[in-house]
Amino acid sequence: MILTFVAVLLQAQPACLSRPAAPVAQRWAAAAARAHAIACEKLAPEIPGFAVAVAVDGRIVWSEAFGYADREARRPATPATQFRIGSASKPLTAAAIAQLFEAGQLDLDAPVQRYVPTFPEKGAPITTRLVGGHLAGIRHYQGDEFTLNRRFATVTDGLSIFANDSLLFPPGTRFAYSSYGFNLLGAVVEGASHEEFLVYMSRHVFGPLHMTSTAPDKNDSLIPNRTRFYESRSRLLGGGFAVARAVDNSYKWGGGGFLSTAEDLVRFGSALLEPGFLKGATLEVLFTPQHTAAGEATPYGIGWFVAKDSLGHRYVYHGGGSVGGSTAFGVDRDSRVVFALVTNLSNAQLAPAREIQAVFDSVASGLRR
Repeated sequence: MILTFVAVLLQAQPACLSRPAAPVAQRWAAAAARAHAIACEKLAPEIPGFAVAVAVDGRIVWSEAFGYADREARRPATPATQFRIGSASKPLTAAAIAQLFEAGQLDLDAPVQRYVPTFPEKGAPITTRLVGGHLAGIRHYQGDEFTLNRRFATVTDGLSIFANDSLLFPPGTRFAYSSYGFNLLGAVVEGASHEEFLVYMSRHVFGPLHMTSTAPDKNDSLIPNRTRFYESRSRLLGGGFAVARAVDNSYKWGGGGFLSTAEDLVRFGSALLEPGFLKGATLEVLFTPQHTAAGEATPYGIGWFVAKDSLGHRYVYHGGGSVGGSTAFGVDRDSRVVFALVTNLSNAQLAPAREIQAVFDSVASGLRR
């Protein structure tokens, strides 16, 4: 009787549905098996669908998708499924800023009005460098702005939400995270390049890096691989997942409006491991923490959080939260491991992502000894 009950219970447990992208090379097989186990045990029960990719030395060594892109239609997530990456869009925008800086088309320390003349003066200079490091005093979301479902025709139209608001503090004096600042940087890219922001990103960032699955999350576009989006249902309503509310991300392409895959993100991160796509000196501009006017170090360069991990490695990273999406993305500049986890759930708990990355960090570091 007990054995029968256990058998029935096991049958009732949902299997860990997954789709690997390709067979894993032997040297990474044990790490991939451990990472798969962590994903199945700690992520799959809590998230409708997600994908993970890891690259080492510029090559993808593991890529696998779990769960469903559409639970109602029972459509499995695959490595090609496109997820909202939220603020992981900021490093992409920072790459465009870096390119224009290298080309001499953008002065990081000039007032942003040189490139966006319609942006109001604030009584003190606001520069691209300060905006890119969250030091400009521009505010973050308020009220229901994060869940806007309103179409904005242009990048500059989207600035109207916050452009006339007062600064939170004099530029350079404090660190305060602001997605709106990166929306402004999208307009800076347009002004410096004389191209529409989305056109610039496609031609100069996504195209050269073969990021074929990275695109703006346009509601009026048919995007076959786009996932459905979910949020957790209150325990009072029985728990589980509900389809997320409809939103329009056209006001925040640069700060949080792109779709992507885990594989595309690790391709992007891998391009920043060494000079090539960008010059070495430019990479240091992005990856060096900025300081307040009083000399206090911030945790941010331009478009990236900057830290040392538990192994003492130089680690740059960015999370992403959106309606129906949560993302973890990181680049270990010493082990040369690049990691991305993309999901279709609001406010997903992604702590196990660091466990998965640590598995590959350990193997990569061991292979270098």
